[in-house]
Amino acid sequence: MYVPEPVRMHIMKTIVHVNQHVIRKNNKTGEREPVLTVKTYKSNVYCHNVVVHGPSKVVYQPDCPLNCGARVWIETDSQVEVIE
Repeated sequence: MYVPEPVRMHIMKTIVHVNQHVIRKNNKTGEREPVLTVKTYKSNVYCHNVVVHGPSKVVYQPDCPLNCGARVWIETDSQVEVIE
């Protein structure tokens, strides 16, 4: 008798951070470039608004920033809706 293996769902951690350099540039030039970066292991998406559909955690690590230099970010395994 065939018994299927349990389905394993891959949980993809998403990190959202605010790009301070873009905020400064927007203030200086009057542009309105997106200041939020939504990062997964597959991509970086830049946007103006994000909705996290589920639990999330705000992380502050001044002594161990992300590779991009961010010291504060939001981490979640929940679905993230990007509103551009």
